[in-house]
Amino acid sequence: MFVDFQNGWPPPEPWEPEPPRPRLSKRGETLTAWIIGFNLLMLLIGPLAGATVFDAVMVFFHR
Repeated sequence: MFVDFQNGWPPPEPWEPEPPRPRLSKRGETLTAWIIGFNLLMLLIGPLAGATVFDAVMVFFHR
């Protein structure tokens, strides 16, 4: 059996988990909520606006 005597000492330091990330501030939470709300709103309104623009372009080229 092979034993590595070159890097055997000192033993590695024990594993420690990374410290937890800092939480969002109140302003950051509010901004995140507004961004998510805006994206959800655009998810519903965006296709309607896109269809309206598409219809207008089709009418323009149809004449």
